[in-house]
Parts: sequence; structure tokens; C-alpha cells
Amino acid sequence: MLDFLSKDAAPEGTPDLLTRILLGLRLDGVEYGRCVMNRPWAVAFPAQRSARFHFVGSGGGWLCTAGTPWIRLAPGDAVLLPRGSFHVLASDPAVPAVDIDTLARTSVSDNIYLVDGRAATAPTGPDAAADRGVPADMLFCGALRFNLDPLHPLVTMMPELMLAGDLAQRDATVPVLLEAMEREVALDRIGACGILARLADVLAASIIRAWVECGCNDATGWVAAVRCPRIGKVVAAIHAAPERDWDVPMLAGVMGASRSSFTEAFTRTMGESPGRYVAKVKMFQARHWIAHDHMRVAAAAARLGYDSEASFSRAFKRIIGHPPSAARAAPGAGRPRPAAAGATASA
Repeated sequence: MLDFLSKDAAPEGTPDLLTRILLGLRLDGVEYGRCVMNRPWAVAFPAQRSARFHFVGSGGGWLCTAGTPWIRLAPGDAVLLPRGSFHVLASDPAVPAVDIDTLARTSVSDNIYLVDGRAATAPTGPDAAADRGVPADMLFCGALRFNLDPLHPLVTMMPELMLAGDLAQRDATVPVLLEAMEREVALDRIGACGILARLADVLAASIIRAWVECGCNDATGWVAAVRCPRIGKVVAAIHAAPERDWDVPMLAGVMGASRSSFTEAFTRTMGESPGRYVAKVKMFQARHWIAHDHMRVAAAAARLGYDSEASFSRAFKRIIGHPPSAARAAPGAGRPRPAAAGATASA
């Protein structure tokens, strides 16, 4: 698990909620794959709760999502899909896509795999000898999990697609990491996949940081609200201690305003009442405890101050859309699956 920023990255005691969240944001690499394929190829990645990351090592290709047109990716490009939206990677937009989960893979370690489609897509015919001299395309793909709930305001505000190249000129860290990944691909040394996985973690975090610092300066709603000194102080307090029994008088005291003026200002800025926002933050925290920390539902209810597991479950279902038991039972999206038989796959 990777800490998003060093704890020395911001002044001590900063009231900035974005800084606090970025300091606490962690990325957990779920799985990574080195995919080598001969053209033509196209792979579809189904929607999942984990973020998706892709780095183009060589060859290049195209990417599209359900809401964006095809985007050209050149060697050295990297892209992050923070909400794991459905998307397709292809050598050409006209190539029919196959699902990534249908491709055979060879396990390298617990969370790193290889997909080699060169044998299955080897050219045939009179020009085969010449075609074999064309270098294969290499992609490094990953699935990463945030410690933030997928419905957290910061996550929901992120665009479906973040291109590292768009942020490289605004954050000097991004091009340095891209260059380091390119070198690892070019050298193809022992252990390259493991090093690429760690670099991918850092690059994904850097892309998000660059977006927050440079790419959403004109954002409205949550980001604008937390940058407001008075409302931001209240929102920071809620996120810092979601288990507290927050009410309007307490929150108004944090802001240093009367109950009526606080409620009006909070609702106008955030777009929802203080009580509704507090309830949402509590349920986001509860879902994380249950799904990722394996906390018992009764323990989560007690920690958040609910008198009974039943009342907690009703609130959870009303806000999240399903009972807390479903959060525990749901399989972790993007978890490594057993390696399929064989070391090659068509793509």
C-alpha cells in the first residue's frame, strides 16, 4: 500500500481538507499485467470498482470509454481511469474487442501476470517473414484500489479519464516517472514488472495530485466548498471524525456562526443539508470498514453511534443502495484471478 504524499508535504496543522485527504489517500495495487501483442488487437476492460491504469510501453494504440471518443496513445503515454469505467484499448478502432478476462495469463507473483499474444497472432501468408520483423505492442496495465469510498466526493468529481500527458507540464514529477517507466520497458531487466508496478502506484498518485492542484482550479461544488475557509473547516471536521455524533449546533460552533446562518451557508455551498452530508460520510466510512477492513456490521454500527444494528442497516441501505451485508459479500473488483492454463492468448 502506498501513501499518497509524505506527511511532511504540508504545513503542520493545515486546515485545508484537500491536503488532509491527500495526505491520507492511499493506493493499494490489486494486480498488474504486462501485455505483449501482435497487431491487430483490441481488449475490452469491464467496469469495476477499482481504478484502472495503463502505460504504453511500445507500439501505441487507441482508447475509448462509453462517454469519450477514441484517443490516440503513443509510446510513453499513461492513463488513469479513477472509477474503473468500461473502456477499450485497441491497435486500431476498427478491430473487434475481446474481454480482458478471456485472455490466458501466466502468473509471475501474487499480483503480477503476463499476457503474451504474439504466438496466437503471428502473421501468416507470403508476407509473414517480413511482418514478423514488426515489433509487438507492449502495454502495462494495472488495477488499483483507493482507501477512499468510490462515492467519496473527491472520487466522484474526478473525470472518467486522466491523461498523464495533460498534466505533465503542470507537475514536474509526472514526466520523470514516465521516463523511468520507459527506461524499465526498454531495458527489460529481471524484475522489471515489479519495478513498473511500484512506479505505476506513484504515477497514479501523482496524476491525481496534479489534477487536484492544477487541473480543477475552476471546479465548483465539493472542491470549491472545501477551499472556502469557513465551510471547509466544517467539512474537514466531519471527515476527520465521522464517528462523532455531529449535529447542527456542534457544526455551527466549528464554523463560529449561528445555527440558522450555518445551515443556510452550508446548504447553499454544498448543495445538501448538514445532516444529509454527515450521514453520507458515515456510510462511506462504514462501507470501507466492512468491505476492506472486514469489520462486523454490528461493530461498525456501534462505532458510528447507532443504537441498533437494524437502524444502522436501514440508514446504510437508504444512502448506499444496498444492505451492509452486501458490501461484505461483494467480491473485490480487480482481485487477481487464478492464472489460466497456457502462456499465450489471442488479442
